[in-house]
Amino acid sequence: MFEEFDALSFDCYGTLIDWEAGIAAVLGPWGRAARPELTDEDLLLAYADEEARIERENPTALYPQVLAEAFRATGAKLDIPVSDADAETLGNSVPDWPAFPDSTEALQKLKTRFKLIILSNIDNKSFAGSNARLGVEFDRIITAEEVGSYKPSERNFDALKAYVNSEGLKVLHVAQSLFHDHVPGRKAGIKGVWINRRHNRPGWGATPDPAAEVKPDWTFNSMAEFADAAVPQTVTSK
Repeated sequence: MFEEFDALSFDCYGTLIDWEAGIAAVLGPWGRAARPELTDEDLLLAYADEEARIERENPTALYPQVLAEAFRATGAKLDIPVSDADAETLGNSVPDWPAFPDSTEALQKLKTRFKLIILSNIDNKSFAGSNARLGVEFDRIITAEEVGSYKPSERNFDALKAYVNSEGLKVLHVAQSLFHDHVPGRKAGIKGVWINRRHNRPGWGATPDPAAEVKPDWTFNSMAEFADAAVPQTVTSK
């Protein structure tokens, strides 16, 4: 079903790297030290809109700065103090965020058939740490630092289209976030695969509500499922 495509572009955080686990590892202990009833989901929900707002208002800020400021804003929303050390801890935490268990194997399988591209709301230094965890060499890495804006800005998808058009590639965008990726991707005319990592959990977690109707072209619950569909094993009979 994916024969028309020869390149895959990926959102990284939420799709390949478990950013909710990474953020919650910092916000959870901080929040519950003041208010023990707060769950990780409570904290991620409080955090989500703050990060998106700061990215929108400060499009050229590097992602560690965005994380730190979003943490401070989340603290203000919850009336819990955030120290400079707390903010710095979250800002520097991206290289520690774990990859989803299926990401590396799925990417390696997909690389046998497609060129692989990253289109991510990240800075170059932080992504280098995540790339080491993923263990795959991408053919092109497009970061927010390079573009000077954060998804869902159309500028990021314009950068993706400029690259694939220059290489004569037909790209399919693979992402978890409807808000950051599928809504603007559809506006840009790019077909998409939704990796619905939160399929067994209610709500949007660390990702803002998309606030728009969008139906991705294909949906899978994991990267493993997508890789098996995109690069099916050839069955031979004796």
